[in-house]
Amino acid sequence: MSNIAWEAHTGMTHGVKEPTREGAGTIASQIRMNLADAIISGRFAPGAEIDEQELADRFGASRTPVREALRELASSGLVIIEPRRGARVVEMTLDKIGEMFEVAAEIEAMCARFATYRMTARERFELRHLHHLSHAPAIAGDIDRYDAINREFHTKLYESTHNTFLCEHAMGLRMRLAPFRRAQYRSEQRLKQSYDEHAAILASIFTGDGESAANLTRAHILVANAVYAAYVQDNQRPAASV
Repeated sequence: MSNIAWEAHTGMTHGVKEPTREGAGTIASQIRMNLADAIISGRFAPGAEIDEQELADRFGASRTPVREALRELASSGLVIIEPRRGARVVEMTLDKIGEMFEVAAEIEAMCARFATYRMTARERFELRHLHHLSHAPAIAGDIDRYDAINREFHTKLYESTHNTFLCEHAMGLRMRLAPFRRAQYRSEQRLKQSYDEHAAILASIFTGDGESAANLTRAHILVANAVYAAYVQDNQRPAASV
């Protein structure tokens, strides 16, 4: 992909490095999040080739974190990496992503139900603490910070099932959906809504109502899918030719 094409996709000026996101983690995670946002919003056309060296130059990094970011995006199904051809963007339809969210909703509902009855006192404290930490970024609209805490929150919920097989499957599917779950937060008020949904889930867990916790968690994931789909339909724009 040429510099001109990259600028057309991202709106960046030639010679200006992509700004670092405060609190966004490693360089690889910054590249991954920026590239995922560009793909999801349609600024990269399906089939577009991704030039590793241009990305490295744009972020002032070596090609190592670029390759790490691309591998993570490949695990989410956003790009495909082919021998001797490099990485290119994969077409992901809303229908296909919706099917993944449906499965995630059922798996996470099961996690919430199991966790309700199996969670230790320490795990309850840690889950409550993570929820408390997410309040400030939810109110401030800090997507990076909320997204990071949210991942910890859901991971703690999976671990609290004390079922390794279920936890591994939940984590694997969450990794596949991570860019799409993150994109929903760009919708107005979604961070606060997500925080409130977590509060309701915790209330059911802490009162020992596993069925209610499962239903609320299922709804939480399905709402995430609906908000993501609406965001894409409202904001997607034609990609520049490459």
